[in-house]
Amino acid sequence: MRTRPAARAGQYAALLAYLVFLAFPFVWLASTAFKPATELAGLHPAWIPQDPTLANFRQAFEEQPLLRAALNSLLTASAAALVAVAVATPTAYVMARHRSALARAATGWVVVSQAFPFVLLIIPLFLVLKNLRLIDSLPGLVLVYVVWSLPFALWMLTGYVRAVPAELEEAAAVDGAGRLRTLVSVTVPLLAPGIAATALFAFVTAWNEFFFALVLLKTPEQQTLPVLLTRFIGAEGVADLGPLAAAAFLATLPSLLVFALIQRRITGSLLAGAVKG
Repeated sequence: MRTRPAARAGQYAALLAYLVFLAFPFVWLASTAFKPATELAGLHPAWIPQDPTLANFRQAFEEQPLLRAALNSLLTASAAALVAVAVATPTAYVMARHRSALARAATGWVVVSQAFPFVLLIIPLFLVLKNLRLIDSLPGLVLVYVVWSLPFALWMLTGYVRAVPAELEEAAAVDGAGRLRTLVSVTVPLLAPGIAATALFAFVTAWNEFFFALVLLKTPEQQTLPVLLTRFIGAEGVADLGPLAAAAFLATLPSLLVFALIQRRITGSLLAGAVKG
């Protein structure tokens, strides 16, 4: 059945409105980052800076150690993504290939666990890290990020594994390859796009995370970039708007770039899981 022209126009209008709604915060952030102090204090702010300047960026780097915080975020996000993928890949293979009651229960738990709020998890995680003496440390934060991103990583990779024809693994078994060798030599190479997409998604999640880092990290030298941005807000709640916007703009760019790379892979994973599930 063909879509009527009026209905199609309405769909495009709704999509355009949604895109404008999503893009507005970033566009306004970018505009604010390049505005001089005189324009920021004006009563009638403009969309486009009348006199663009890089002074906000220079001031942001002078006031706060942005490079150190960015390095902390990069290390924790990269480590969390690598560990999450290393754990999720063989687990997703078992969940996808062995359709037992236990595998179905594990899949259901993965889906349900996504509904847990941060506040519900922070206390048990804090106690576990305290016993492991990992409070106020980047390794402890990496462990938390792995726990938090692992359910969605399993969900994504399970869809990719189900999209791989089982006949290829059966042919490898006929040739004498064991289960581990089949996984490493046959399945994992075919899963490379899905593994890359999952790793990038875990990286973006850890890069943008704020709540866990705020609670678990107290030493200034250990803080990540999202936590450092709160230093641009004074004790009375007054924000240093120009440098804050400049720092936030720089902090947003990596996640936007990575998401632009993985958005098609995420869609493919969800479609694969829907078709094969």
